[in-house]
Amino acid sequence: MKTNKKRITLDLKNLQQTALVGKALSSEIRLEMLKLLIERSANISEMAAEFGLPQSSAALHVKVLEEAGMISVIEQPGVRGAQKVCGISFEDIYLNAFKHKVDQDDSKVFRFPMPIGNYFDCEVEGNCGIISEKGYLGVEDFPSSFYWPDRTQAQLLWFNTGFVEYRFPTHLLRSGQIQEVSFSFEICSEAPGYQNDWPSDISVWINGREIVTMTLPGDFGGRRGRLNPEWWGDTMTQFGLYKSIKINSLGCYEDDIKCSNLSLDSLHLEKGNYISFKLGVRPDAPHVGGMNLFGEKFGDYAQGLVMKVKVANGNSQQEEVF
Repeated sequence: MKTNKKRITLDLKNLQQTALVGKALSSEIRLEMLKLLIERSANISEMAAEFGLPQSSAALHVKVLEEAGMISVIEQPGVRGAQKVCGISFEDIYLNAFKHKVDQDDSKVFRFPMPIGNYFDCEVEGNCGIISEKGYLGVEDFPSSFYWPDRTQAQLLWFNTGFVEYRFPTHLLRSGQIQEVSFSFEICSEAPGYQNDWPSDISVWINGREIVTMTLPGDFGGRRGRLNPEWWGDTMTQFGLYKSIKINSLGCYEDDIKCSNLSLDSLHLEKGNYISFKLGVRPDAPHVGGMNLFGEKFGDYAQGLVMKVKVANGNSQQEEVF
């Protein structure tokens, strides 16, 4: 299955991440492992045999590559118990040596966290559900549960086809020229229980314009999500992928890979009272695999949906949270 791989973007401001990638690339064995994983996925035992290594040494190399964000490691059931299957997770590496200087420009960053239950509108079909940190909201597989009064407490929601729409205020964005808008969230496909190989085409719309359709590889399980409450079962969806959609004057980017020439000028984000952001699965998509959207207390990342807007304002760059 072919999916879009992320770009690893490094700079001299985030020295820890840059050092982790440098360490991962400093070993010929790890470079050979990357070449193997570009061709096919493999478990740790297979890589140990391929390179004539003790399994413990192969596991240490895998850990270094995983910490650098270069591979993904998913635990799957095997003939002799669970096995850790490794796959390549990046397409290329970009080092911006001057980013720490550019970040000192005259701009301000507004950060708008949005709880995933604070959607303005929705339309969901098929298997679906919405839960808080403490339990189910409404009844599973009843779309009417998405209108439950306590839906603002949602920490995980899922559906087969349809969408959820969020609206962000714009009045604070009129104080200067918008340079960049980005949205980040944790998301995956939706399958019964979980299925690590379960592709789904999930679309993103901003102000009614379709920005990109992302192909998510699966509904992830096999290990517990880092933030999941104890009552959530091990056989259910556990975590998603951290995704970022960015729009500037040059176009639209999915995880720093350009996916469209649609730019800020064509979206008119500063006009009107809100920015509309919508996530969903079309019923006519090539891969109708549903979607799970994670809140700040589920999955691996302690956030819901977050919008960041970079605005030129004549002062030193700072970030304000609303």
